[in-house]
Amino acid sequence: MSANQPSIGEMMAATVPMARTLRLEFGETTPGHAVVRLPDQSEYHNHVGGPHAGAMFTLAESASGAVVLAAFGDQLSRAVPLAVRAEIGYRKLAMGAVTATARLGRPAADVIAQLDAGERPEFPVEVTITRQDGAVTGEMTITWTLRPKD
Repeated sequence: MSANQPSIGEMMAATVPMARTLRLEFGETTPGHAVVRLPDQSEYHNHVGGPHAGAMFTLAESASGAVVLAAFGDQLSRAVPLAVRAEIGYRKLAMGAVTATARLGRPAADVIAQLDAGERPEFPVEVTITRQDGAVTGEMTITWTLRPKD
């Protein structure tokens, strides 16, 4: 990104109201992975005092969106990225701040080749959610597509 262009995190905060609402913090974002943090906020706690499952889902989905934007931002003039489906597994109790790390599940070049061939490619993004001690509290797979514009 140049000094005049907003970061992926700034773009996400500007265009995704839930990212602003949860005050998500966007860290390192590359075409291969993205790191997003959900600060500990009592207004988004569940009945046991940790982040609500819905907040964790939004964290993971937002991290996946950040990596998709980093990988395919140059394709936005001809395709719209859309989440198709998602599956999340909650592994351990999450307490305090949690961090989602998203990884693109297919080479971006393969996805773009399908788009170039006139297809509507689908590709997975794998997300791991960890708490501050490094323990994995959740894992999510989001399948995305690039829907060609008419």
